Amino acid sequence: MSSKFKVLITDYGFENVNEEKKLVEEAGGELHFGQYKTESEIIAAADGVDAIIVQFSKLTTRVIKSLRNCKIIVRCGIGYDNVDLETAKEMGIIVCNVPDYCIDEVADHTLALGLTLARQVVGIDNRTRKGIFKMAPITSMPAFKDMIFATVGLGRIAQQVLERARGFGFTLAAYDPFVENHIFEEKGIIKMDLETIFRKADILSLNMPLTSETKHIINGDSLAKMKSTSIILNTSRGGLIDTQALASALQNNVIGYAGLDVFENEPLEMNSPILNCKNAVLTSHVAFYSEASLLKLQKMAAEEVVRCLVGEKVKNRVA
Repeated sequence: MSSKFKVLITDYGFENVNEEKKLVEEAGGELHFGQYKTESEIIAAADGVDAIIVQFSKLTTRVIKSLRNCKIIVRCGIGYDNVDLETAKEMGIIVCNVPDYCIDEVADHTLALGLTLARQVVGIDNRTRKGIFKMAPITSMPAFKDMIFATVGLGRIAQQVLERARGFGFTLAAYDPFVENHIFEEKGIIKMDLETIFRKADILSLNMPLTSETKHIINGDSLAKMKSTSIILNTSRGGLIDTQALASALQNNVIGYAGLDVFENEPLEMNSPILNCKNAVLTSHVAFYSEASLLKLQKMAAEEVVRCLVGEKVKNRVA
């Protein structure tokens, strides 16, 4: 590897990229960065680079096939559905993510949404501001100890979500076909199949990657199986939910509430039907955020690139 290897940051939402620049230059490389969004912009900027750090831009088949020198692509975040993994594999390019930088923040945000909706805080606040002072909830409100808090997925974040929920007295459940039974048993989590979890969960949190198999795992059919009082939470990937189906279910009282931090199309479009659902709490993809988590993300992404380019083993390879 040349002492002046080149690293490109295709796009970023941070105040600056000083941390990445420092780490790359200390390792003997040079950092290039910008806000490249289109295929043509990325291809032009990536000409001759040895590594790419990408946040939200899409690294498509065309983009990846243009990378003649690239050794590694690092997704600056947990999900990696904006990178064409198959083409990267064909080109012999390593793909990594940063799976462990905001575990606490996302778990905290997920639980905050769940508790807010389960206690009907927003609806009761709105009612009170209109001069309606009732010492009763808007709809049925069971005690937490009588509710099942479940996750679809039982990875790092899901485990922390459920651990937090445990402190509030919920019964804990999860669906994850890739996690061994002893993990469920050790953590005191009821293992359920997908059909059962749709039927029994009072609060259902989606904590899984977006793939061709998981896209629209929440759809008209799955929503119809859920309790009319159930709550859906999504702090993972917007594409896990069919937005039209969820909006319809909320408006027609098929389910009770939804707490969403991610959406199929971001920024959230102002004509999205979910905006008309008064029984939904919407946040703007901020679950990952804390002052500490941002710097940690930038540092970990750059460290993974440097490891690869100086001949060390990468830590978080996904392809």
